[in-house]
Amino acid sequence: MNPLRIGTRGSPLALWQARHVADRLRPLAAPRAVELVEIETSGDRFRDAALTQIGGDGVFTKEIQRVLLAGAIDVAVHSLKDLPTTFLAGLTLAAVPERGPTGDAFVSRKYRRFDELPPGAVVGTSSLRRRSQALHRRPDLQLVNLRGNVETRLRKLDEQNLDAIILAEAGLRRLGLGPAITELLDPQWMLPAVGQGALGLECRTEDAVTLGLLERLNHWPTRQAVLAERALMRGLGGGCLLPIGACSRVEGDWLLLRGVVLTPDGQQRIAAEHHGPAADAEAVGQQLAQKMLASGAQQLLSKRNRFP
Repeated sequence: MNPLRIGTRGSPLALWQARHVADRLRPLAAPRAVELVEIETSGDRFRDAALTQIGGDGVFTKEIQRVLLAGAIDVAVHSLKDLPTTFLAGLTLAAVPERGPTGDAFVSRKYRRFDELPPGAVVGTSSLRRRSQALHRRPDLQLVNLRGNVETRLRKLDEQNLDAIILAEAGLRRLGLGPAITELLDPQWMLPAVGQGALGLECRTEDAVTLGLLERLNHWPTRQAVLAERALMRGLGGGCLLPIGACSRVEGDWLLLRGVVLTPDGQQRIAAEHHGPAADAEAVGQQLAQKMLASGAQQLLSKRNRFP
């Protein structure tokens, strides 16, 4: 009997996520073995360049998807925030397990809170979304590009004598690095990335056996929430490398979705919210996108730039 092969990036966080999925799949797939297959992506190969310089959306997912389409793996495990909202023909988002923490964490050896940073403080992040929202709140700060896995970024905080860095809370906690968190940033002003804290499990559309296994890992409130967020991003015509944030909450049969779009320098900001039936999650996202476009979101997103 052929093993169930799970494709993943080789970073410590990606391996944690893939092992977490593998552990949940083993009792479902037994007696079939479950194996991990590590795949290097362009985002892994070019670790010093800004993400916008090495291929745009899909820099952490495209190579894994190609291997999946070729049949060399059966399942792809992605950080859902990295997965483009337009799917490749032949692949399907089979499952979204229960989400982890969605927020962003402020990490500093010098200051206890983001708002205590002195004028001109140097803050590292690889995310244009985080950069834009930080500058909207504190235009006096210096934001610098910070690439690498979670451990590398924590090391650079010290090596480069940065005043602070901003990372996803979920990644820190999954790696047992929660004690490094200085402050959890308020999602009222630092909205998370679309899909942040969630995993996306892809398989080939025609692979009914694997699809059946993965569907048992779906957490429906999480799936509805991220479908709404991804529909918002798709409706705005944006991707995961643009300054778009989203925050969603499912309560019973209802879904509340908040979205934000900023210019890269943080000077202009459009925020809005919308709610509707959780069963129509994608429609809620599309409707919020239309509301934000009517308020000028597309003009803000057209003002693109890169980290200095």
